[in-house]
Amino acid sequence: MRLNRYLSVSGCSSRRKGEEAIRAGRVAVNGEAVLDPAFDVAPGADRVTLDGGPLEVSGKRRYILLNKPVGVIVSRGDTHGRITVFDLLGGTGKGVFPAGRLDTDTSGALLLTDDGDLAFRLTHPSFGVEKVYRAVVKGEVTREDVRKMERGIMLDDGPTAPASMLVLGRDQAPQIVQSARSGPRSETSTVELTLHQGRKRQVRRMFDRIGHPVISLERISFGGITIEGVPPGVFRPLDDEEAERLRASVSL
Repeated sequence: MRLNRYLSVSGCSSRRKGEEAIRAGRVAVNGEAVLDPAFDVAPGADRVTLDGGPLEVSGKRRYILLNKPVGVIVSRGDTHGRITVFDLLGGTGKGVFPAGRLDTDTSGALLLTDDGDLAFRLTHPSFGVEKVYRAVVKGEVTREDVRKMERGIMLDDGPTAPASMLVLGRDQAPQIVQSARSGPRSETSTVELTLHQGRKRQVRRMFDRIGHPVISLERISFGGITIEGVPPGVFRPLDDEEAERLRASVSL
């Protein structure tokens, strides 16, 4: 097994992070530092360490779905004392890492695993993993807005891939006080957006560009795994069928 794959399978990091650690001289095989990510190791025979700590490859991978609440950050720790997803996981979070991220102000489906190969493929744009979001946005989303999403939106870092959008409903934005001077109440739209990309704050930037700033945003499905039946702040392990289906979706 190649050394970079050994690190990802051991659950210590993603393959990309593992390669960075190898090139930085932090990984040793049988006591000797190895700088080549393609170096071959024999699981069970060779002793592999990261920063002096042993790494082992176990046979059973772990897959966890967390319904991340708003305000919780996707990080091992926070210098500002905010709650992290690993605070919610407790001891269950040992050895797993998130497959991608969710912004602090975005809630919903977050997958965590010790399967480095799967995490890499779930987040790499070439695999086009489906992500479904439910958003409440300002203003009335029109058919032309839907067509814009389907054609792709030009952002500062280039055009987005085509996305599908379904308008679920329209409502009046809640206001604590209404008066004759305040004018008409602003309208909101609830939409469901399906993407096969994952750029930084992409959904919010897309809606900003078409003139419908996001009020609230929730990822309701990632790679076909939904948060249905999982309350905010609660997590559950994927069953074997879900895990195999998820791996098969990215050709593993």
